Amino acid sequence: MEFKDYYKIMEVAENASNDEIKKSYRKLARKYHPDVSKEVGAEDKFKELGEAYEVLKDPQKRGEYDALRKAGYSAGGGQFRPPPGWESSFGVHGSGDMGGGDFSEFFETLFGQARGGGPRRPRSTRGRDQRYHVDVTLEESYAGATRSLRLTQPDGSTRTLSVKIPKGVQDGQQIRLRGQGAPGQGGGPPGDLFLEITLTHHRYFKVDGKNIVLELPVAPWELNTGVSVNIPTLGGKVSMKLPANARSGQKMRLTGKGLPGAVPGDQYVVIKVVMPSELTPRARELLSELAKETGFDPRADLK
Repeated sequence: MEFKDYYKIMEVAENASNDEIKKSYRKLARKYHPDVSKEVGAEDKFKELGEAYEVLKDPQKRGEYDALRKAGYSAGGGQFRPPPGWESSFGVHGSGDMGGGDFSEFFETLFGQARGGGPRRPRSTRGRDQRYHVDVTLEESYAGATRSLRLTQPDGSTRTLSVKIPKGVQDGQQIRLRGQGAPGQGGGPPGDLFLEITLTHHRYFKVDGKNIVLELPVAPWELNTGVSVNIPTLGGKVSMKLPANARSGQKMRLTGKGLPGAVPGDQYVVIKVVMPSELTPRARELLSELAKETGFDPRADLK
């Protein structure tokens, strides 16, 4: 049978940490997900990736795989044959992380047979857990959202599931939906569905945990006059009065205007001084008069 190099499939080194394996899995799963990827053979790569992750994320499975891999039981031409008398410590199972087809012959030979290498024993097994990456906008995280997901089952069929994205969901958060994974076998219970959240890029907001950061463009003449300006927030615009003699880089806080939660986040407004790209002759004249009137030397500390 064909030998499966799970480290190569996962694009990680043999000594990769669990965090490195999980990070690579998330990246590649998004790349090859059948609902997203347009690449030829993406669905097969998606299934292969799920199989590799099933082994490498589990310390015991990974240990058995590493032992066989290092023992050199890979025959010529990328083929594999288990050593005589080899047996896995795993019996029949159904706790995979990905839907989308049965595991390969290689996987079943290593982990899918009964103890002692005998024939597989029919029994009820829990369905596989499934993972699904969901891109969520900041606006959706603020207000909550409903998504329709198309999930691939182990037999290759698909089903559609409507799920709620809760308010205040954060980047990298994992939402567990019990019993919404792949169906069990032989009367076994279904697996769970894990939604892995990615907050998408916003054109002017940045995210810091539950807090929101906004860089606010301010004209030089607004800094010293204490004018009120309209500030965009996820919940709509609010009016804020700039403090007199404000400075570029100064940070102000709008309490509770970040992502919602038991303790909502805040929104931080950072002042950024900007100048017009073009000035009229009169404007230049006024700026020259201002320089003379104030006698301000911005480079006094450099002398």
